[in-house]
Amino acid sequence: MDYHKLRNIEAFPVKMVRNLLLTFCFVSMTIFAACEKTSDQSDAQKETAQDLTPASPAYGDAIIEGSIGDASNLIAMLATDSASHDIASLCYNGLVKYDKDLNLVGDLAESWDISLDNLTITFHLQKGVTWQDGVEFTADDVMFGYQTIINPSTPTAYAGDFQEVEKAEVIDTYTFKVTYKRPFAPGLASWSYVVVLPKHILEGQDITKSPLVRKPMGNGAYKLKEWKTGEKIELVSHHDYFEGRPYLDGVIYRIIPDIATMFLELQAGNIDFMGLAPLQYLRQTETKVFQKSFRKYKYLAFAYTYMGFNLLNPLFQDKRVRQAISYAIDKNEILEGVLFGLGEVATGPYKPGTWQYKPKVKTYPYDPQKAKDLLKSNVLPSIVEVFFI
Repeated sequence: MDYHKLRNIEAFPVKMVRNLLLTFCFVSMTIFAACEKTSDQSDAQKETAQDLTPASPAYGDAIIEGSIGDASNLIAMLATDSASHDIASLCYNGLVKYDKDLNLVGDLAESWDISLDNLTITFHLQKGVTWQDGVEFTADDVMFGYQTIINPSTPTAYAGDFQEVEKAEVIDTYTFKVTYKRPFAPGLASWSYVVVLPKHILEGQDITKSPLVRKPMGNGAYKLKEWKTGEKIELVSHHDYFEGRPYLDGVIYRIIPDIATMFLELQAGNIDFMGLAPLQYLRQTETKVFQKSFRKYKYLAFAYTYMGFNLLNPLFQDKRVRQAISYAIDKNEILEGVLFGLGEVATGPYKPGTWQYKPKVKTYPYDPQKAKDLLKSNVLPSIVEVFFI
């Protein structure tokens, strides 16, 4: 099972490590977030790790994770919050997925062919995959999901990638083909769990009113057992999952809106796993009791923080204004003061060390004088007073 999370700093009990390290793949990345590259473990953690080497994986047990927000919609193409996508990604699979190194690999598609002109992708689907009600998954489900996501009446934020498709075809039960209007770099990556839907359940229905909003019928490794709004979401393993029964029998999300309260629940043993704030990671977990019971990790998270400009506003249509704002912000001060040094300044939307990352880009180091000069050269010099009052 692949577990895709927007995660940065984490901790969970030592007793859970045996199953988790064999079952979960934590994909994590950041440019401007509370995290760093993995450092060496402490001596206490090394000693504990020596006693935890598993002879073989074992089925059973469950993990209880703290979640700061509740899910809202478990039909992924309708969801806009990370909590919903966390759950949906465990219940549904896509044609492709990212591995731990952010390389695209097959999921429901066992392979694919890309034409020489880079316009056509032909997906060859896995055979013998079933939805959790036992109905076989086929290329018709992929076509149905595609037609649904591009339908103007579907309130989705993800239609743009699929509107680049000029033609979609079901070649046979296990072959699905798409042709793009022009070469489109994110094309292959877009065919994730967000677009695959069970046609036999949803055809002819208003997707926004479907029971699947709260009771998913997926083809993934887990299925919904219980959802108590504002309290918890409980999943159980799908034993007939096409990649094999998951080792963990259950995943439980406890909804705890306050991270300080969540940390107390972690210390009390009421949850097994949570993301940590920088202060919690650096200071509140540096005790012998905590180190004996938990392992904590830090790494570049699959997330970043940025400032966006409304280009419809005349103030931001001049490039010099946008550049001036970049020069006027002391990013390193934010990293040190807010994140306690646990982060990196962004140079692009991808994690350093991955094939997508491009380090040789123009940067904007902190330079207030240059920011003032740029604003003074603009047709609206009075804006200087707004930023440097």
